[in-house]
Amino acid sequence: MVGLELREYPARAQQPEHMRRIGVLLGLAANDPEGQARIGAFLQTLQQLGWTDGRNIQILRRFTDGDPDRARTYAAELVAFAPDVVLTSGASTVGLMLQATRTVPVVFAGVADPVGAGFVNSLALPGGNATGFTTYEYSMSGKWLDLLKEIAPGVRRVAVLRDPAVSTGTGQFGAIQTAAPSFGVELSPINVRDAAEIERAITAFARSGNGGLIVSASALVLAHRNLIIALAARYKLPAVYYARFLVTGGGLASYGPDYADQYRRAAGYVDRILKGEKPANLPVQAPTKYELVINLKTAKALGLEIPSTLLARADEVIE
Repeated sequence: MVGLELREYPARAQQPEHMRRIGVLLGLAANDPEGQARIGAFLQTLQQLGWTDGRNIQILRRFTDGDPDRARTYAAELVAFAPDVVLTSGASTVGLMLQATRTVPVVFAGVADPVGAGFVNSLALPGGNATGFTTYEYSMSGKWLDLLKEIAPGVRRVAVLRDPAVSTGTGQFGAIQTAAPSFGVELSPINVRDAAEIERAITAFARSGNGGLIVSASALVLAHRNLIIALAARYKLPAVYYARFLVTGGGLASYGPDYADQYRRAAGYVDRILKGEKPANLPVQAPTKYELVINLKTAKALGLEIPSTLLARADEVIE
């Protein structure tokens, strides 16, 4: 009898924990360092909350590299995987995820206008199967123009790179358009459907003088960021970007939210959903931290002297 009891105890100790499933759908390439940093922040926070991949959660990752057809396919795959919750990011990717399911809980990061896009009923009470974290209000896009003129006062023509296929693309451009008259600049929208179009449009824009760029947020900008940064350098165009990682990658300056922080906070919402809360009742939250980042090496290459007052305000200065 004693021997039988001894044989039972190890079997009980080896019982696996109940495995929960988390889908991840991101608009980046699988090997993109920025994507890996965001996923790393998400997983680290989940672990702090008691969730470990391979122990009590199983994570299925899908990366679209800015391709909407791939995003559509992967969204359907994730729904078939029957996850407890899905993490996704960016208006275009979130939109395709919500076309695939209106029942699986979805937590999003990096969305400017989830109400306008139809993802939630309201910020305070989302009401459906999605909730998450916004990047900024559209009015903040005007600050990119303010920053560009402060860095390069001689700029008279500004090309705005945006994705016209999503509401954030038109919303950001609209806010910049509203601010433009007070800065005395002429705006030109540049659509970012593919690499060839981006290169053609920036090359044509750069033929006339006194030009600058504003690079607004979208999955396609993310996918083509190295090309955009290289073109800005080639044609000596001062450019302001929407996030820090574009400046650490060689861009001139950025103002925007801390994206890694959005993924850390998203992990908190995933934890609450896994513990039984509903996305419908979890309010959409705004960023708690914005950062101004300036790359002095890029400024020097462009022949620009950054005002000392601006350097004093910067959260990070890259030498």
